[in-house]
Amino acid sequence: MSLGIHHVTAISGPARRTLAFYGEVLGLRLVKKTVNFDDPGTYHLYFGDEAGSPGTILTFFPWENAGPGRLGIGQTQETVFRVPAESLGWWTHRFVEKGVPHEAIEKRFGRSTLAFRDPDGMRLALVGVTEAAGEPAWAAGPVPAEAAIRGFDGVSLLVEKGEKTAAILTDVFGFEAAGTEGTTTRYIAPGVAMGGTVDIRVAGGFLPGREGAGSVHHIAFRAAGDAAQEAMVKRLREAHGQRVTEQRDRNYFRSVYFREPGGVLFEIATDAPGFAVDEPAATLGEALKLPAGLEPMRARIEAVLPALT
Repeated sequence: MSLGIHHVTAISGPARRTLAFYGEVLGLRLVKKTVNFDDPGTYHLYFGDEAGSPGTILTFFPWENAGPGRLGIGQTQETVFRVPAESLGWWTHRFVEKGVPHEAIEKRFGRSTLAFRDPDGMRLALVGVTEAAGEPAWAAGPVPAEAAIRGFDGVSLLVEKGEKTAAILTDVFGFEAAGTEGTTTRYIAPGVAMGGTVDIRVAGGFLPGREGAGSVHHIAFRAAGDAAQEAMVKRLREAHGQRVTEQRDRNYFRSVYFREPGGVLFEIATDAPGFAVDEPAATLGEALKLPAGLEPMRARIEAVLPALT
């Protein structure tokens, strides 16, 4: 059974600007403030719904002097959020008011979609979903609950050839083909609302992407637990010839990684233990949380991290 997308991790410029845009303009909750475990002089910021639920989490490695990325083959083209269908007009006015670059609302696969970009040029979109009005919304943020982002709708991937990428989506992650528009084929996780859509856009002849500010680093898919993750890894290795990393403990989930045939870095992340494992749900994201191995270096780490306020 497919559970859809767990989280999306991207690269951004200055941390303060990232926090202001995603927290104050888009109204997402900062649910975890930690560091890049592999580069502890850099923040790792997690944004999501009130509880930090899988399928709502957009995370950032913010580097103060990051050069711009370049969209191309082997990258995530766009990250798409769900909002109530009737709120798209409200969001259009908000983007005008806040100076957010955006496009006219258009229909994609029969649904109204508002594409826009963040301060680093990262491609994002809001899709109006009628049933989203009945989904949980964070009421304590700067965006009214009736318009608030509910979580991911999904992502679109830009690849040169789509067959092998599609085979992994369907055979390993349980997605199903749901239609084609132009060079884009939509895959859905049956019964999954948050993060249940992946579009594969085939664009042969494009330049390869270049990582940098405004680009997505990886896409994480959900595993209910270690056993489910292990079964996916086995299938990836035996049926698709994929090289998969060992499991890595990320404190809030356990992860494995692989580079899918189209060039996009994929992760499989467990749902447990979640973001409330080291701080109360009511105060998620308020304190800097460090893994046990980095706690002895807290003073040194805090001294080099940029101010967020």
